[in-house]
Amino acid sequence: MVATPEKISDTLSISQSQDRVAVLLMGYGEVESYEEFANYNEQALNLLTAKFAPVPTWVYPPLAKLLALFDFHEWSHQHDNFISPHNQIFEAQRAGIERELQHHWGDRVRVFKAFNFCAPYLPEQVLSEIKAEGFSKLLIYPLLVVDSIFTSGIAVEQVNGALSQSANGSEHWVKAQRYIPSFYNEPAYIDLLAQMVEEKIASELADTYLPSQIGIVLMNHGCPHKAKGFTSGIEESQALYESVRAKLIHKYPLISVGWLNHDTPLIEWTQPNAELAAKNLMDLGAKATIMMPIGFATENHETLLDVEHIIHRLQHRRSGVTFVQMPCVNDRPEFLHMAAHWAEPHIKALLSDAGVAVNPQQAADKAAASHHHHHH
Repeated sequence: MVATPEKISDTLSISQSQDRVAVLLMGYGEVESYEEFANYNEQALNLLTAKFAPVPTWVYPPLAKLLALFDFHEWSHQHDNFISPHNQIFEAQRAGIERELQHHWGDRVRVFKAFNFCAPYLPEQVLSEIKAEGFSKLLIYPLLVVDSIFTSGIAVEQVNGALSQSANGSEHWVKAQRYIPSFYNEPAYIDLLAQMVEEKIASELADTYLPSQIGIVLMNHGCPHKAKGFTSGIEESQALYESVRAKLIHKYPLISVGWLNHDTPLIEWTQPNAELAAKNLMDLGAKATIMMPIGFATENHETLLDVEHIIHRLQHRRSGVTFVQMPCVNDRPEFLHMAAHWAEPHIKALLSDAGVAVNPQQAADKAAASHHHHHH
């Protein structure tokens, strides 16, 4: 049989589409228009708070509107019409990681960004774009928070919801998938965090304070102790803290973890919170205190406004102490390089994976058969 030119080009385009990988970089996203506060809060309550707070769902819309008033007061009045730089930084991270990966694979790899709570980059919107562009292999890569299946799990939850909606016909468009859960134990990330602290001390504090008088609060993403059975990220975040602390402790003895908690009533959060951690170090003789976010890779209102509030309150009590607020790793070239490097083995595996044709229509039959089997 002689293949016609149409048949050849059809076969070629199918093999090419299966030989490309879409990397889905995921973060929270933050509002850039104050009118979006209520909508943002409602989505956050549904996806995050619902997993640890005993709040009935009918409360979400009015509660989201109430929280929006507080947000508006804080961002607009207290912080001079603050607009979060998170989305801009996240885009710089996306572009930088894509640049690194395309240096290696060309346009066989594209990096897309999705925000958990912000249109037009909600996972369902971005995945429909990925599907339309003919990708069939997907790497899910949560980047913002460096903890566990709890925060990264909401990324998977949204992706699963979107993939269920976009399944039509007897064969799913996604043929192969991989996932990067966290990078809390990556040596390069740990080294970079310690290096940033050392550089800051050398440039701003070393000629004024003895090493034992410099307190370092390493700030993690706050975690609830009980999250309806979900693993909430405490172990991973604690391990990250211990690893960074081990790099610095022999030179700077005053180091504490400080958790950036959301003070939700009735919920037991990780301790010490960042404010208490700084107070404890000052009680031990810290005359300068560095506030360094390690559990967030991208700047957001928690690492900016929340930490500013903490420093402001502490300065009222201890006027003689110097406070230094540090940035996240953000789009530092060395971070973008390592973040791309962590994705490389998964992209390689996806490119060499022949893929599996998944038939979503069989799911109901499988579930019914399983139910029938266990019922008997």
